[in-house]
Amino acid sequence: MYSRITGTGSYLPEKILTNLDLERMVDTSDEWIRTRTGITQRHIAGENQVASDLALYACQNAMQAAGVTSQDIDLIIVATTTPDMIFPSTACILQNKLGIENCPAFDVQAVCSGFVYALATADMFVSSGKCRNALVVGSEIYSKILDWNDRSTCVLFGDGAGAVVLSQSDQPGILSTHLHASGSHSNILSAPGSISGGKVQGTPYINMEGNAVFKFAVKVLEEVVQEAMAKNNLQSTDIDWLIPHQANIRIIQSTARKLGLPMDKVVVAVDKHGNTSAASIPLALDMAVRDGRIQRDQLVLLEGVGGGFTWGAVLLRW
Repeated sequence: MYSRITGTGSYLPEKILTNLDLERMVDTSDEWIRTRTGITQRHIAGENQVASDLALYACQNAMQAAGVTSQDIDLIIVATTTPDMIFPSTACILQNKLGIENCPAFDVQAVCSGFVYALATADMFVSSGKCRNALVVGSEIYSKILDWNDRSTCVLFGDGAGAVVLSQSDQPGILSTHLHASGSHSNILSAPGSISGGKVQGTPYINMEGNAVFKFAVKVLEEVVQEAMAKNNLQSTDIDWLIPHQANIRIIQSTARKLGLPMDKVVVAVDKHGNTSAASIPLALDMAVRDGRIQRDQLVLLEGVGGGFTWGAVLLRW
């Protein structure tokens, strides 16, 4: 028994915030943002939208692509750093919005590696025969945890959701998964606020040491990709598509260069989406599937790194 992605879907909020818009909000420039991050615009959720709303649209698109209905789904995993509320889980709220009854539904919190973690978890359920069709979703509304006066962070992030249907198959789909974490680095990327007595303790905004994050990300992304290739006796030339977490074009380029992969084998969406955390990989995947770049039987490598620190990769055959 194997698991295979049978459908992808995505959703981006209607509002677009460009670099030129940000020039009027904070002391920054379009040139500075583009040259250092590769980002030209990002999508911003509506004031009343929550993560489950974005996830709902992405899931409906993925289910339609897979040819399944709500009655066929027997597992829901949502990767998010920005849940609808403290509890219940965003996955349970999403389950109700989809009209699905009595299937396991839970959230995974691994920040920007969240989708990789969620997909690896779903693979264990599906390939073991515990469920037939799983919805795996990354959904984020980072605009709610950004300090819009902090030019070092507010220019980087955007909102969106991406989803896949992972189904049982007699043909190999997901070939291997590789997950890692190191809590000793938790201080260089965090949103350290907490709630106590009905009040926020500390800051709820994103705090990031950019240079330290960059160095760590490039190092561990190269290592986890090499780990995935070694596990499957592959060379980098065997990979048809690399879909990295869309954090920063310089991190993406550095990782590709270290692996000897040309950029025309790398799916890039950071320019239009910004960093959408757990949503970034499934958003980029859906884009490349729908525009025809990813074809049947190609080898696709997903990889991400995020606060925690967490990092991981999933190698799959499309």
